[in-house]
Amino acid sequence: MKIHKGANAFNVEKQTAVTIGTFDGVHAGHQKILQRLVDAARVEKLDSVLFTFFPHPRMVLQKESGLRLINTIEERTAILEQTGIDHLVVHPFTRQFSRLTAREFVRDILVQQLKAKKVIIGYDHRFGRNRTANIDTLKEFGEEYGFEVEEITKEEIDEVAVSSTKIRNALLAGEVEKANAYLKTPFSLKGKVVKGRGLGKEFNYPTANLSIDEDYKLVPKNGVYVVRSQIKGENYFGMMSIGTNPTVGGESQTIETYFFNLDKDLYGKDLRIEMLIRIRNEKKFDSIEALKTAMRQDEAFSRQYIKDNYAQ
Repeated sequence: MKIHKGANAFNVEKQTAVTIGTFDGVHAGHQKILQRLVDAARVEKLDSVLFTFFPHPRMVLQKESGLRLINTIEERTAILEQTGIDHLVVHPFTRQFSRLTAREFVRDILVQQLKAKKVIIGYDHRFGRNRTANIDTLKEFGEEYGFEVEEITKEEIDEVAVSSTKIRNALLAGEVEKANAYLKTPFSLKGKVVKGRGLGKEFNYPTANLSIDEDYKLVPKNGVYVVRSQIKGENYFGMMSIGTNPTVGGESQTIETYFFNLDKDLYGKDLRIEMLIRIRNEKKFDSIEALKTAMRQDEAFSRQYIKDNYAQ
């Protein structure tokens, strides 16, 4: 897969089959569209192109929404590399770009720059200034500019019964198992291990404190989770606490992971941690001893879950 930073950077002579969208999460529905794109391109001897945006349009046009994304752009790109598409065009979404008319978008982007011969798009896709154009408009442009439009019907989209919004809502509710089922792979957090307050070590639960650079990355609901990470080629399981550590007077949110059977210095390392299941809500305990008791119970639950689901 070749990655192009913007439509202007796309300098391919071959005609293309194109689909358009943000594809946050690259969930089962997205993968169905991309497979259709790849298959159509192969049959018609075209290059397959996903035209996507960054930042997400809502992050530019509706900043007050506080939208958080399932994937960082780096994570999204890594997943898309596995789909078999030929080209990923990541176009910068700006207010100026949003003001392109439907005709300008089709003529200047799809036809002149991307060399679209076929466009595969959902029945409800809207585009152009103020999102006033729909798939019927696109078909009219197709007749004018010489490209075919293939519609993904409402029935096909409803059949998948998944959306990026559903996944985000599941994660915000702490329902990582539901989100993982939609994604067909565990949701993950990636960041650098930084020094924390050292409280975990005092409780005999030394933790790796994860710092995530991308402030738009969605972090699931506060609570305790069973997790897994690959470190130096080996899988390690553990339990992650997301929250403010209210029992010990914490205020800002932290992401701390205690890995089982791991004796390695992780400070300064980049880690990707997969979230498998939620154990419980964050809670302010009456005493440190009550907190320690809860942590021992969390560990027992985690180890049993891992044994039941991941034992070799």
